Amino acid sequence: MSELLHLPVLLRPAVDLLVTDPSGTYVDATFGRGGHSRALLARLSAQGRLVALDRDPQAAAAAASLADPRFHFFHTRFSRIAEILSTLGLETVAGVLVDLGISSPQIDDAARGFSLRMDGPLDMRMDPTTGTPAAEWLASVPVDELARVIRDHGEERFASSIAKAIVARREAGRPVAGTAELAAVVAGAIPVRNRRDAAQHPATRTFQAVRIHINQELEELSLVLEQALRILAPGGRLAAISFHSLEDRIVKRFIAAHARPEVGDARMPLRADELPPATLTPVARVLPDAAESAANPRARSAVLRVAERTQAPLPQRSAASAASAASERRGGARRRGRTS
Repeated sequence: MSELLHLPVLLRPAVDLLVTDPSGTYVDATFGRGGHSRALLARLSAQGRLVALDRDPQAAAAAASLADPRFHFFHTRFSRIAEILSTLGLETVAGVLVDLGISSPQIDDAARGFSLRMDGPLDMRMDPTTGTPAAEWLASVPVDELARVIRDHGEERFASSIAKAIVARREAGRPVAGTAELAAVVAGAIPVRNRRDAAQHPATRTFQAVRIHINQELEELSLVLEQALRILAPGGRLAAISFHSLEDRIVKRFIAAHARPEVGDARMPLRADELPPATLTPVARVLPDAAESAANPRARSAVLRVAERTQAPLPQRSAASAASAASERRGGARRRGRTS
């Protein structure tokens, strides 16, 4: 298979806003094909250091070709960021970059199952060596759960009709096994007169929803943001590039909650000296310019948000509160139908 082209999105503003100390240690939590990582390494001094993560085996293969003593790659999901840094003896870093969603090579490789315009096996896993393929999940998921996933993760108003069509095909002994089959079933469940955008395939939102669910993308994002806050040194920066409203909403609310913690719970009136200190300061919100959008259509929906860690100490988490938070995450994941 020939090398598939990937153009890193918002490359210059991401690097310009993230790197405040060329001698510092940075994390590229989503290596992809290394576009952002290479630009970060070019900006760092000889004393700088870059740690990169990605759960895609093809990204790991691409990282193996990057020979630089300042660079360290780990084939893993980015929710393990704090654990990985601990193995390197690092407690804090100067910056964390998260480039969300899927890359062009993943979309353009029909064998990965992400594309609804090229037929291939219905897989959709970021790491095909672990987890449940989309076809296997669709072969057993209850119709109500499927409708909820399509509605919540795809913001699809015809979620119920789509879910019923997929399950009806399954019950008729013809479960969807390929991307073309799924795209056709979804398109057939949405009345032509009610399709929002004639230029967009009617199955786009459903494919997004199934992919997000299979890869636990929103849960992973929430976990990496919390960990990034705790590993950023004062003055360190968090940069997150989102490609749809679900991701961007999580990033936006996370930054706002830590920039203005006093508004987090209006039911708890506090005196001025009792207000929790802000631990993040918003720095920038950047959209692609016309030139980048024209050169790379994938960039059109991108949003870069950058925030800086303040000097305020983070609240200490007791063992009980940490256990409670972990339990709540697990419970929420079960309620949302999280896969293992």
